[in-house]
Amino acid sequence: MPADPAHPTNPARRDLLRTGLTTGAATALGLAATAATAGTASATPGQGPDSRTLTLTGHLPTGAPDFVYLPLEVPDGVREIAVSYTYDKPPVPAGTPGNSCDIGIFDERGTDLGGDGFRGWSGGFRSEFALSRGAATPGYLPGPINPGTWHIALGPYQVAPQGLDYRVQVTLRFGEPGPDFSPHYPPERARGRGRAWYRGDCHLHTVYSDGRRLPEEVAAGAREAGLDFIVSTDHNTSSSHAVWGPLAGPDLLIIAGEEITTRNGHWLALGLEPGRFVDWRYRSRDEEYPRFVRQVHRSGGLVVPAHPYCPYVACQWKFGYEQADAVEVWNGPWTYDDESAVDTWDAQLAAALRGGNGNGANGNRGDGNRGRSWLPAMGNSDAHSAPQVIGSPHNVVLAEDLTRDAVLDGLRAGRSWLAESAVVELDLTATGNGRQAGIGEELTVPANAPVDVRLTVSGVPGGTVRLITDEGQLHQESLPAAGSGTVVWRTTASLAAYVRAEVRHPKADGTPGQGNSMGADLPWGPMAALTNPIVLRTEDR
Repeated sequence: MPADPAHPTNPARRDLLRTGLTTGAATALGLAATAATAGTASATPGQGPDSRTLTLTGHLPTGAPDFVYLPLEVPDGVREIAVSYTYDKPPVPAGTPGNSCDIGIFDERGTDLGGDGFRGWSGGFRSEFALSRGAATPGYLPGPINPGTWHIALGPYQVAPQGLDYRVQVTLRFGEPGPDFSPHYPPERARGRGRAWYRGDCHLHTVYSDGRRLPEEVAAGAREAGLDFIVSTDHNTSSSHAVWGPLAGPDLLIIAGEEITTRNGHWLALGLEPGRFVDWRYRSRDEEYPRFVRQVHRSGGLVVPAHPYCPYVACQWKFGYEQADAVEVWNGPWTYDDESAVDTWDAQLAAALRGGNGNGANGNRGDGNRGRSWLPAMGNSDAHSAPQVIGSPHNVVLAEDLTRDAVLDGLRAGRSWLAESAVVELDLTATGNGRQAGIGEELTVPANAPVDVRLTVSGVPGGTVRLITDEGQLHQESLPAAGSGTVVWRTTASLAAYVRAEVRHPKADGTPGQGNSMGADLPWGPMAALTNPIVLRTEDR
């Protein structure tokens, strides 16, 4: 999607995402290089006693395996492996994908899916990398350079009709291995306020995948945005986990994670055991996704499909939502695909909560959902580089304290709402029959007892409040120019299985928008805040 011409400083989010797609060449597990790839290896003349350089070349035809593994024999005494690569980019007709090829490396432990051999991935973001016992290029894992058969992994993300010619140069440098790398993982606790609402962005990238911000710049941006926590989600690698420790602090909780970029959609693994990576080399039809869902759930983490309606190749979500813990319905600046994601999510709420009993069609969800029948919504910035804004949007989570487990528990339970920025404040409650419930909670009342829904909001000048149930929008009200106000609306549990709130900015023409608009523009103004539902249950069910 091109940048908004009316806001030239606004990043072209989808263009930046497309640039980063090659970092996520994630597909079905490929085959090792064979004669079909016409691969060859040669030594480079003029090598010294302290190094040896090999050049691997080959041709990949259209329809090549998702991953091609080039074997590399590593002898004793190697202290560093340095790799660079190029591939041809022949002209193609308009509308035809051109060549795009990613790269990574696996050590002597092998290339098995989910195995221990992973040593790094940079997708298409870098043309060279190096790794040794004590250091590695961002995206790669420092560690022993053991002798054996290593593999350079090529990911031909797109192959032109002419095919793809590649050239990989590998330099093995010999010598003493040097000291071990010392990881500095972030602590799992920060100085909290006890049970309170905490703000956090759960989808962020750094130079350790396809971002252009250093981790210290991301941490500084999070603090500037008024966030209490962030999750590190670099594409297809755990390499950044080990550098966040010194950047966390009493005022900022940093949680380890990963964005897993398959050919059938991207998903966030939030709350990983630091240093553990989640494999991405599969498609929906391979039926490997549940295996990695279980891996994340065993660590207490969350599985969150990301930007499910992103229009670019391999971004649309194809794995279903049954095993997810939440879904990212708002990704960066508000666009059409966010509208689609919210609409789909709302339809799922209605199906899961129909009849007000909380046990709808999706009542038995995956093993990470712990009995909750409905899928919470999340919003994250997916910020890669300036001028993308860290924390726009972010999640405001009711947690018992500012700890990894408490924050994940709050997100898993849907005790959260989504905010454009820390300027926006919001409170939503439902009260009836002497009881009260808040966001992500249930209110059980007699079927026809009055239920008063109360929304207090600030920070959205001239905004529009929408109260939405399983029947759709049932109340709309405008906020004053100052941006603060309280809206009260009455319903019953017999009429509404749930109620949730949206707060929208005015449209570009200054109008609040209408739900039945058929114009070319979005039917409503951009989102400023979005809540998870309050579930209404009847006592006789």
